[in-house]
Amino acid sequence: MHSIQDAKNDLNLLLSVQNLHIENEQKTVLVENLNFDLHRCETVAIVGESGSGKSISGLALMGLLAENLKVTGQAIYHEQDLLHLDSKTLLNIRGKKIGMIFQEPMTALNPLHKVEKIVGEALLLEGISKDKVRKRVYDLLCDVGMDDPEEKLDRYPHELSGGQRQRVLIASVLAQKPEIIIADEPTTALDVTLQSQVLNLLQLLILNHNMAMILVSHDLNLVRKYANHVIVMNQGKVEEKGSVKNIFNNPQAEYTKFLLNQDFGEANKSHSENHLVLSLHRVGIKFPIQQGIFSRKKEYFVAVEPINLRLHRAESIGIVGDSGSGKTSLALAIARLIESSGNIVLLNQDLNRLSQRKLRPLRSSFQIVFQDPYSSLNPRMTVEQIIREGLELQKLKESDIIIQMNEILNKVELSITVKQKYPHELSGGQRQRVALARAVALKPRLLILDEPTSALDRTTQRTIVKLLRQLQRDYQISYLFISHDLQVVKALCQKILVLKESKMIEFQDTQALFDKPLNDYTKRLIAASQY
Repeated sequence: MHSIQDAKNDLNLLLSVQNLHIENEQKTVLVENLNFDLHRCETVAIVGESGSGKSISGLALMGLLAENLKVTGQAIYHEQDLLHLDSKTLLNIRGKKIGMIFQEPMTALNPLHKVEKIVGEALLLEGISKDKVRKRVYDLLCDVGMDDPEEKLDRYPHELSGGQRQRVLIASVLAQKPEIIIADEPTTALDVTLQSQVLNLLQLLILNHNMAMILVSHDLNLVRKYANHVIVMNQGKVEEKGSVKNIFNNPQAEYTKFLLNQDFGEANKSHSENHLVLSLHRVGIKFPIQQGIFSRKKEYFVAVEPINLRLHRAESIGIVGDSGSGKTSLALAIARLIESSGNIVLLNQDLNRLSQRKLRPLRSSFQIVFQDPYSSLNPRMTVEQIIREGLELQKLKESDIIIQMNEILNKVELSITVKQKYPHELSGGQRQRVALARAVALKPRLLILDEPTSALDRTTQRTIVKLLRQLQRDYQISYLFISHDLQVVKALCQKILVLKESKMIEFQDTQALFDKPLNDYTKRLIAASQY
């Protein structure tokens, strides 16, 4: 390992981490003796599942760990040890010399500020004039590949797509010209083509600006294309590390082989072609565009062009496409959470022709599970209260409620002991199981799943997909499964519908779509999902 003297001699060495060790007050080891060197124009990837210690290693370098955690070891950056600096010195390094890109830009960006202020705030604090800051922010938005950057300067984060928000976040980090970027799961919430765009962009910026990156990810296959060196972590320990070539061509640790395994299993066989559950006939979605008070002509933004679809009992249809293609709008329309034209026929009833009063008794027949269970579960309710709500609607006796609740928890592979816990006390995978349990408790015929696995690590994804297949067999539920991950869709769905810019461009049986995609866009989606 490098000493400070060695670091002086190696001009390209930016950071040398030696024996980084983190433990909590209970002496539980969270990171055990992590060592690595980071050179200019280089990316080191730290890969592992939830709880592996990868993210807190990055936070430790930034001095952002909770005070109750004990950190030992060294992180030598320009002859200074980052782990033992006073807060004032660290403040001059954090952001300015070492920047951090977080997983979820919506929570990292100030919702009250426009893009110009978000990206240029640090520059204004340095005393640079407003005109020069605006020009610099515009240039940064161009650097990160933002479409129509001038127009984006005056937008708020909620007016941008996921990919655009991530670009704004990267631009705000680049504004201070850091030497090192720590990217913590920077693409998890993005679709496959945007993942490639953002990581290609970061790679290009690092080479062009003589910087370096620490890429934190749960997806070992994703880093194959973008890292020079890989560190595989498991429950705080380094399982193995080495060059990308060695790790992928000749993995030594069983755990690394397990992470590289992309086999999610096969979708259930479909046997219910005669039992139609959902039928869409020319279902289209458009939103009115706000105009001036004197404008008489009403204009619309088309979210989904008219679409036809048939879904049978115990069948799964995957809906895939880039951000902004209309996937979620279609899901919300089918659930009657937004308005649409055309016919949505569920169990022989046209939902678009029903009043809210007549729709209410039918709502238990179709349920929707969202990407982020943390925001869709009531934080003030225990797991028992969350699941009980649906069971009480069925007018069951107390003894039957308890029996059914325990049965459902068992079905979603949760221990009965979680009943008294609140959502914040659970892991991401456990929360998603609770969201599924809540939906299944109502015995729905249709379950709409909107990116339910995208924020989860690969092992948890695999478990949830296996669980969904089992629930489908047990309860004969039909799924509409929205995802940007074609490997997950392939493992769950018998058919796939491809949306692009609000239009359905392809609809095929899953195997046929993978074997012979009809559209170039579909070919690109498949290629992007196979790293």
